[in-house]
Amino acid sequence: MTFTVTLQPSNRSFDVARDEPILTAAIRGGIGLPYGCRDGACGSCKSRLLEGRVIHGAHQQKALSEAEEAAGLILPCCATPQTDCVVEARAVPGAGENPILKMPGRILSIERPAADVAVVRVQLPANQSFKYRAGQYVEFILRDGARRSYSMANAPHNLGTPPAIELHIRHMPGGKFTDHVFGAMKEKDIVRMEGPFGSFFLREDTDKPMVLLASGTGFAPVKALIERLEEAGSTRPAVLYWGCRSRADLYLHAWAEAAAARLPHLRYVPVLSDAKPEDDWAGRTGFVHQAVMADLPDLSGHQVYACGVPVMVESAHRDFVAQCGLPDDEFYADSFTSEADKH
Repeated sequence: MTFTVTLQPSNRSFDVARDEPILTAAIRGGIGLPYGCRDGACGSCKSRLLEGRVIHGAHQQKALSEAEEAAGLILPCCATPQTDCVVEARAVPGAGENPILKMPGRILSIERPAADVAVVRVQLPANQSFKYRAGQYVEFILRDGARRSYSMANAPHNLGTPPAIELHIRHMPGGKFTDHVFGAMKEKDIVRMEGPFGSFFLREDTDKPMVLLASGTGFAPVKALIERLEEAGSTRPAVLYWGCRSRADLYLHAWAEAAAARLPHLRYVPVLSDAKPEDDWAGRTGFVHQAVMADLPDLSGHQVYACGVPVMVESAHRDFVAQCGLPDDEFYADSFTSEADKH
């Protein structure tokens, strides 16, 4: 049995199987809906149910509260239709244009720019053409079927020879996958991946100035966005705010400084929340999103691309809209939910 879901205002329809989440069917049909984690943890896909009935699978209260659900909001990533439905959701231009592939990858190199960060380059298979947009992510498929998501840190034009994607992986002690990355993983190992996923990518149909906001390894997709801006010869003003705990956590600080020196329209503002005396830090301190608000109290004409831990993304979204006049639909985010965040 299938149900028909119609999106408004785009008036596009697609079929959804009875026990299938709406988002899964949309991705399969190449229909662009906003989303991030795909498992009820981040709230990026939140939409309004105009007609019909859905049942929600397991999800987090912070992604969709009972009050929001009672008011007609749904999470398409874990909502399965029980009738034909009409859903109000912002269409994502061009989100479904690249095919989603399952493919093997070969570990090309593993570097450790910080004690708890690995920069892993994964060689793509020669017989498959993997296309993605800067800012999107892949999922590693583990032996037991579990999945882990990591954003490409290099833009598609920058795959190198042989073609490889660059991923920034933070060690979460006790984490099934990251313990392996920081322990047993070695060059030439074969991994299984699927992608590309995600609706976090540059909206290039505007010349609005941009805030690129990253915390920790949320810098990875933002780095890809900067590479894309450079490739496109963009003249849009952009400022990168990268928030970390200590100086050592700014694991590609020199890269960011060089990019800002090279690109006339890009500024770089690193912010440390927990600078140590030995850091000898003369730069900005505190919460990274508050540094943005101090510098740019009026965001009404901006776009914001935010990536990092959920608490930073949520705080930035709330405060930029409420206090700085940022239009709600000009905040684009990729919330890095770890397995621990989902429980």
